[in-house]
Amino acid sequence: MFTQLSIFGFFNEWMANFAQMPNGHIWIYITLGAIIFIETGIVIFPFLPGDSILFFVGSLAAMSNGKLSLGLLILIMGLLAFLANLVNFEIGRKFGDVIPKHRWLSRFLKPEYMEEAHQFFEKWGSWAIFLGRFMPIIRTIVPFTAGAGKMPHKKFVFFNLIGGFAWVTVALGAGYLFGGIPFVKAHFEIIMIAIVIVSLLPAFIGVLKRVFAKRKAV
Repeated sequence: MFTQLSIFGFFNEWMANFAQMPNGHIWIYITLGAIIFIETGIVIFPFLPGDSILFFVGSLAAMSNGKLSLGLLILIMGLLAFLANLVNFEIGRKFGDVIPKHRWLSRFLKPEYMEEAHQFFEKWGSWAIFLGRFMPIIRTIVPFTAGAGKMPHKKFVFFNLIGGFAWVTVALGAGYLFGGIPFVKAHFEIIMIAIVIVSLLPAFIGVLKRVFAKRKAV
């Protein structure tokens, strides 16, 4: 059943093979945890597809005959997402003025990403920490922006905690509930691509707004 799933080519086959190995589920926990930590904790890696990977692993859990525990996945990934954002926040506090101007690092932390995060933060305030979890790129840049802006630590911890667990619960839970449906299994790759496109729409719309605003200004 695992091999019937498809998500972005080699990654699907790699993870599916791990799931079939003795104790392979342990490597899935480790691999997924590393991806979640890197995407949300290291500010120069905002492009990793955390949403779709969580959904995919949730669907694997539904068909793993208990080898992958949904509850344990939510607990571990929620904690890692929380801790990763704390790291990102501290990086912003200490290097918020340095990284965006660095010759090499600024190639990954693009000015348009920073501008989008600033606008998102200005619109939603502290709730940007929670809501940003559900938006690729934004979820990586917002905690960095919060740190650079010297947001109160206790306030950040609260919204970071509820946001991290809400995000992994929704993404893993959706995969667990819907990943085993025959139609979803038959069209898994298309659905994953659609999830990525839909999740990127807010950021894309923000870019278009800035482009049109600049043209009007000229």
